Amino acid sequence: MKKILILIIIAVLLVAIPLVKSLKQTTVKQIEVTTATERVIHTSVLASGRLAHEDQVRLTTEVIGKVKEVRVIEGDYVKKGQLLLVLDDETYAATVRQREAVVRMQKIAIEKQLVQLDNLERQWERKRKLHQQKLIDDDAYEAFTSQLELARIDVKSAKESLLQAEAQLNQAQDQLQKTRVLAPINGRVTSLDIKEGETAIASSTNIAGSSLMTIANPESTITEVFVDEADVANIRVGQSASIVAIAYPDDPIKGEVKSIATSAKTVAGRQGLSFLVKLSILDDAGIALKPGMSCRAEIYTNSSDPVTAVPLQAVIVNEKRSENLVKRYVFTYDNGVAKKHEIKTGASDDNYIEVIEGIPELAEIIKGPDRTLRHLNDGDEVVIKEP
Repeated sequence: MKKILILIIIAVLLVAIPLVKSLKQTTVKQIEVTTATERVIHTSVLASGRLAHEDQVRLTTEVIGKVKEVRVIEGDYVKKGQLLLVLDDETYAATVRQREAVVRMQKIAIEKQLVQLDNLERQWERKRKLHQQKLIDDDAYEAFTSQLELARIDVKSAKESLLQAEAQLNQAQDQLQKTRVLAPINGRVTSLDIKEGETAIASSTNIAGSSLMTIANPESTITEVFVDEADVANIRVGQSASIVAIAYPDDPIKGEVKSIATSAKTVAGRQGLSFLVKLSILDDAGIALKPGMSCRAEIYTNSSDPVTAVPLQAVIVNEKRSENLVKRYVFTYDNGVAKKHEIKTGASDDNYIEVIEGIPELAEIIKGPDRTLRHLNDGDEVVIKEP
């Protein structure tokens, strides 16, 4: 009987001892640790927008006419002054010929009046001498003098008419010249909006003219993003940026703030007001960027010197709104025990936060798991989770 009892006790002990050990182990929390590192903290502002060409020209016609010839296709590279498009110039050429004829007629009229004036001046000189000799009366002399003055006025009037005719000729020649559309800049034809046979309409008050084509300098690609009015005060010209085109999510592009709009605007799909910020592209990373591509940008508003930093997930924030007080803590691993430390923090980015003071030197910082960290207390037994 005693032997049976002893065997039962031994069996119970064999089962109980591992169970007790297991229960004890379950009270020890498994953790992940890291160390504080020296790194540069980048504070940033996120924005989205699109790629565009800064040096871009949309060509419209200044005269009405049917498109006679288109000498480029979309994608062609053109040089400044190159002929791009020709409008039917028959009407404008006829107007030029008519204005040239008017100018010639005015010149002939002036020549005729000058001859008449010269003849009247010679006659007047003879009349003057006769008047001095009392051979003609005063009335006859004064009448002839008035006739001479009128002739001189007629010459002046004819010269003014010639100037007017020449101005009309210049205007007609200018309109004729505008039937030949030339490239205003070096660049690539990014869009061709009209075809041969279509009629180009000139713009006028409240009426937009026909768009002929768009030329852009491919080397002038920039990024246009809209920054929320709450963040624009932190943006400065010259700040660096990281740009990611949606078509190339794994290839960030280096950029720099080029300009900031002076006035806000309402942007479709956004709440509140936004400011247009232009970013120049410093390095396109070999990507074939195209205008109109959607993109997002991270503008670095401040970059620190290397500072001591820990992962954001390792920092616990204790906020007391009633006292308007915010305290931050980290836990360190010390020989199987979690120790709580209040810390003073500085700048932060998306992943790390600067720790100014509060972390013991060479301490192992508990960074997770997040669920364990939220319920961790000062003095809790912990064990480092094996990788």
